[in-house]
This record gives sequence, C-alpha cells and structure tokens, in this order.
Amino acid sequence: MKKSIKPGILGAALMAATLFSFDAFSQTSAPAVQTMSAEQKAKSDADQQAKAAEWVSALKLNDAAKEARVKQVIATHLKAVRDWHNEHPYTTVPAGINPVTGNKLSELDRQVIANSAMPKTVHETLMSGLRKDLTEEQVEAILDEYTIGKVAFTMKAYKEIVPNMTAEEEATLLKNLKQAREQAIDYKNMNQISAIFEIYKTKNEQYLNSNGRSWRQMYKDYTNAIKAKKAADAAAQKKQ
Repeated sequence: MKKSIKPGILGAALMAATLFSFDAFSQTSAPAVQTMSAEQKAKSDADQQAKAAEWVSALKLNDAAKEARVKQVIATHLKAVRDWHNEHPYTTVPAGINPVTGNKLSELDRQVIANSAMPKTVHETLMSGLRKDLTEEQVEAILDEYTIGKVAFTMKAYKEIVPNMTAEEEATLLKNLKQAREQAIDYKNMNQISAIFEIYKTKNEQYLNSNGRSWRQMYKDYTNAIKAKKAADAAAQKKQ
C-alpha cells in the first residue's frame, strides 16, 4: 500500500475559489468541454443503465418494482456525474499552486476541484433514493460497487501495517474510509476516486501519528518484512 503524499486537494479548492472566479477565468481561457454526439450519448447512457442493473442484481432484492427504482436512481447519478465532468473540464480551474504543499496543481487536482463544485443535490438525490428502498448494509454494498471495494481493501492493508490495532483505532480508520467512499461516488473515474481516498488516508495517518504511532516507521517495518519474506522464499527455491 502506498503512503499518502497528496494532502492538499481541499486546500487547493479554497485557494482557487479565493484568488479567481471560474467565470472570470473562462473569459481568458478556452475550456475543452467534452461534447458527445447523439450516438455516443445513447451508448454511454446504455452503459450506465447496464452498470446500474449489474450492481442492483447483485443485491438479489427479489422485488421487480424496487429493483427498477434503485436502478434508475443509480443510473441517473452516474449520468449526472458524467455530464458535470464533461461540461466542467480541468481548464475551468486556474492553474495555481497547492497552498499546503506549494506544488503546482496537477490536471488531476484541477479536475477534482472542478468536479467538487457539482450541486450537492445530485449526491443527496442518490443517497435518499437508495435509502428509500434499501437497508443501510445494501446501500454500503452499492457504494462499494462505485468505488471497487476500496474501503475493505485499504482496511485490510491497515491491519497488516498497524501492529496490535485497537478497537478504537479500527473504528476511526474505518469511519474515515467510509466518508471517503461516500464522497468519492461523485467523481467520474478511478483516478479521481483514488484522489479523494488519499485525502482520508492522510487523515488516518495523521490520526495514528497523533496517538502514539509512527506511520512512517510502521510502513517501513511492513515493507521490510515483505522484502525479507521474498528474499527467504527466493533462497528456499534455489535450494530445491
């Protein structure tokens, strides 16, 4: 598991909003708005419907009316995220620096900032629509589909890296990852979703550091143990 190194996306959003307005910037730049032909849009819409159907099918609701409602809620959200992303390219965000790190904003940083301006109602409509027909466990299963199981995958890595993890530590790390997951569903692709998770992974590392742990040392010990095991396995194979 990689150590998080990009803690400043939210701070960058603040800087961009303070120094420039999107409208003023757009007067001096030509945003590369992604437009789709009618045929491309129809295909994309069908893809979103198919993805929603696959996710809902995995829940085995055994209720056709409920399945139809949930599929529509998910597909509508996927299309809204796609459309916002296409209509608000990274070029709508001024090229500046991350005020936390001083590094120049990357295209990914700027796209995340642009996508984060999507109306909150898009997210709220999805979540209320899911909770209308699904249990909280089923809602979490859908969110895991959106984010390809990043919560479980990352939590598993934490348990391997952090020795003798306490119940309180586990609860805190998991809570932050679940917040990352719900926020990440409003972003279009895995690069952006991963960037959102990096924010919360950094929070988790800071939490561990402030509670008597050393993330740097634990991660170093973890990687050294993996290297040692590989070396031992290689040596054993040579002897055979």
